[in-house]
Amino acid sequence: MFRLDGKIALVTGGSRGIGRACCETLAEQGATVVVNYVKGEAAARQVADGIAAKGGQADLAGFDVADSQAVDAAVEALTKRHGKIDILVANAGISIDGLLLRLKDDDFDRLYATNVRGAIACARAVSRGMMRARWGRIVFMSSVVGEMGNVGQTAYAASKAALLGAAKSIAREYASRALTVNVVAPGYIDTDMTSTMTAETKQQLVKFVPLGRTGSARDVAAACVYLCSEEAGYVTGQVLRVNGGMYV
Repeated sequence: MFRLDGKIALVTGGSRGIGRACCETLAEQGATVVVNYVKGEAAARQVADGIAAKGGQADLAGFDVADSQAVDAAVEALTKRHGKIDILVANAGISIDGLLLRLKDDDFDRLYATNVRGAIACARAVSRGMMRARWGRIVFMSSVVGEMGNVGQTAYAASKAALLGAAKSIAREYASRALTVNVVAPGYIDTDMTSTMTAETKQQLVKFVPLGRTGSARDVAAACVYLCSEEAGYVTGQVLRVNGGMYV
């Protein structure tokens, strides 16, 4: 089940953390994976080389999702090189935390440009080919804080919440062409973004997780694989929460 043989998958922000796990897991299921990065070419190449070492197929694509012209150019080039793009996992994102009174407009604009506009630009670019093929899978990577909120993360939470509305709207637009659009909302996951937390902070956070542990990037990747598969062909406009029961 959940095989993706013959599919071309673009994963933005694929050089580390959840993005890397998505690349590796999609490749394990047979997809040819395009690892997107902005500055971490060496890390992205390591991901691609690791996939190839296990017998999978991987490619690299360096572009900033916040630059819509760069997105369009990259998707056009990738489509020419691979013939199509079947799957998009819009994972690229940044986090800038701070209390509301200290929130700067520039920080909010940067968050919105990458986390929201970037995801939508990628979806818009790949949807053209998907509509012609009458098959496609788009997955937006949100966050538990986009649904439940969190102190000091007003801007980040707003950007992640926006993806829910965007995905539901796009799902309605493209359903007649057999494109599905869904959201994965991870909870507290062990990644580079959480590695800076103190042990005490981590212990406090785990207290709010009914399963009593943090999640792994592979936990999130598994949800993405399901949503990208044929078996999820009747699932669209949904939010799949991977949070250990932290928010239900």
